[in-house]
Amino acid sequence: MKLLAIGLLAAACGLHADFRAAAVKVDITPDTVQPLLGYAARNSTGVHDRLYHRIAGLDDGTRQFFLVSTDICLVSPAFYEETAAELERATGVGRMQFWWSFSHTHSAPEVGGPGLARAFLPDRYNHKHDEAYAARVRNTLIEGVREARAKLAPARLSMGTGMAMANINRRAKDVDGKIKLGLNPYGVVDRQIGLIRVERMTGELVTVVYNYAIHGTALGGLNTLISGDAPGVVSAYLEQKLGVPVLFANGAAGNIAPLYSVASDFRQAHITEFNVLLGDRVLGALEQMPKAVSAVSLWFGEKVLETPRKAGLGWTEELAPFARVTADGTAMVRLPVRFLRINDTAIWAAPLELFCEVALDVRAQSQFANTFYFGYTNGWLGYLPTRQAFPEGGYETTVTPFTDRAAEELTAMVSGFLAGMPR
Repeated sequence: MKLLAIGLLAAACGLHADFRAAAVKVDITPDTVQPLLGYAARNSTGVHDRLYHRIAGLDDGTRQFFLVSTDICLVSPAFYEETAAELERATGVGRMQFWWSFSHTHSAPEVGGPGLARAFLPDRYNHKHDEAYAARVRNTLIEGVREARAKLAPARLSMGTGMAMANINRRAKDVDGKIKLGLNPYGVVDRQIGLIRVERMTGELVTVVYNYAIHGTALGGLNTLISGDAPGVVSAYLEQKLGVPVLFANGAAGNIAPLYSVASDFRQAHITEFNVLLGDRVLGALEQMPKAVSAVSLWFGEKVLETPRKAGLGWTEELAPFARVTADGTAMVRLPVRFLRINDTAIWAAPLELFCEVALDVRAQSQFANTFYFGYTNGWLGYLPTRQAFPEGGYETTVTPFTDRAAEELTAMVSGFLAGMPR
């Protein structure tokens, strides 16, 4: 497999009036005991709330795009690439037309091999992953995309933003000056809600996509009940209110926690309060959205950032396409970044736990009406902290595969790409 920098994929970028859309929801809740991803190794003991693929299909008359939002923690980028290849063989939907975004709940099963995590946590992944469940997740995704494609129908689209105070910076400094995972109300945080609302020509709602930065860690490692955590609970609440599939796309949550974090059970996690803290804020923002339009244009592209790999961190064979050694012996990470323009909104996505400052910097430099970042998308290549975070220390800087220059390189690359995108 080659990852190529892809620029302009279509010469024409005019608006099309024959926009179509559809959305489907597919249950992927396991019916067997599963190892849960996130925290120390542990197995599930039951189900608190069900897990889903939620799939939105968009078609501007020339190009089709499918966004899949799944209630799992993450997958290896190799597993994403394998799924994308199988999807194309089965349906003709190409890799560039397919984004797979993960809610990052820490109370859902492992899916596929561990990828990068095996490089810094080898003892955590000495068991074989459940191939049957991984196959179920992949197969139901493919069938869901097939169903969404078959259901595409004339639609209108609107995009906008809201704000919610359901999250908090999690890099807490103690009296000894050391950074630990905790709660830091004085730290930088991104509280923007990015919104995409799709409706039929009659005004009937089709789907909503909401983008917000929040770790799926309201529940801690003592919980062994399968759950979508706060993002999954809020999505289910919104679906009750709106009557359609609601897709969650996480943001730059590498240093952002839920307001209530790592609780031992659902009561202590104040889990239903997130319906008010975040869900009701989504509902309120939807009421303020601009008028939906049927003239919609989609444009998508990709660029790969090559940046030095942190010394001392190993790599795994399955991630060979995401690494390179230069002629002078420098080990590099090859980081694929995706781009999507929908009218006057730009969305960029990466397989990262990105520190929120990077997304905020990109947004500040963007000339688009709205700029959203979708994290935990198309795989996972670890944390990408800011340069300032490295001398401070903390968990994220210990396990990252990147050096202290990566954040600035990524910001410059993404900002430059957005500036050159067709408007």
